[in-house]
Amino acid sequence: MISTAARVLIPSATAFALGIVFAPFLAGVLYKTKAWKKRAGKGNGIGGGGTPIFDELHKEREVSTPRMGGILIWASVLATAFFFWIFAQSLDTYWSALDFVNRRETWLPLFALAAGAIAGLIDDFLEITNGNGGLSLARRLSIVGVIGLVAGWWFYAKLGVTTVGIPFAVPLSLGWVIIPFFALVTVAIYAGGTIDGLDGLAGGVFAIIFMVYTGISFGAGQASLAAFTATVAGATLAFLWFNIPPARFYMSETGSMALTLALAMTAFSSDALADGVGVFVLPLIALPLTLTVITTVLQVFWKKVFHRKLFRVAPIHHHFEALGWPAAKVTMRYWVITIIAGVLGLAISLLARVP
Repeated sequence: MISTAARVLIPSATAFALGIVFAPFLAGVLYKTKAWKKRAGKGNGIGGGGTPIFDELHKEREVSTPRMGGILIWASVLATAFFFWIFAQSLDTYWSALDFVNRRETWLPLFALAAGAIAGLIDDFLEITNGNGGLSLARRLSIVGVIGLVAGWWFYAKLGVTTVGIPFAVPLSLGWVIIPFFALVTVAIYAGGTIDGLDGLAGGVFAIIFMVYTGISFGAGQASLAAFTATVAGATLAFLWFNIPPARFYMSETGSMALTLALAMTAFSSDALADGVGVFVLPLIALPLTLTVITTVLQVFWKKVFHRKLFRVAPIHHHFEALGWPAAKVTMRYWVITIIAGVLGLAISLLARVP
């Protein structure tokens, strides 16, 4: 019989191998089609006005490095899931243990990954073809919000989830409010996806976060969910191999939307369904994403109220870049922060499960 550890590690290694093999082909297509932005910069910032500092920092790479590199991640994950599903249907029960696709643990994360990938791909395609930006922020937030509401309804109506785990305390009962709460968390995590912007930053951060949730799911006995998160981590590490400076391609929206939506579903799936605290520890485990959202909101607030900037550039990782930090230093320090925050979140999650 295949061990639980093997059920987790084999799909992860498979996704990594598929990504490594597929990456040169994807890079060739992206460079051949010149799948990069036609005009550098962000245009208008979230809070209104231009983004001159950011535009200056990224004026060359944005118009010479392809987008859509996130295809490598979700394609590797979905191919791995499909491969082991087919494998399980075709062979005996010994090998069927490697199939991690099931209704209770991984249907929603896989659905969210695919839905985010498609929506993000449309945004990226519009970005590189018309040169005036892709889908508006309002439209992207609406898409994410709708997916969050649908997922929240599924948890409430189909899986009977009405509570959120609290460490060392009784779960918080939300009743039907779990649906809008689910959507709110999903939108917040998606907003943190703007961490994509420096070579290797988003890839390293997301790989670590999904590794941590692999540990949480494994500790809760959710072998299928652990296999899914490990598979995402493996595919993201394959992407990171080609995204380390100088990046061959950027993750862009098709990658960040797929990963953030899958992360939100993973957090909820590792919560009440496993008598865990997956949602409570999410802001800590995903600390770089949390800081991205908080510093962006603070920047907008400061500009509206005090008519000046709090940071030179927001999110804060670009602030450090604007101060003169080499991009590689910012990236690697973010990796370190993510590891430390992830270990703390994992410890809280595991300790909270102790009777």
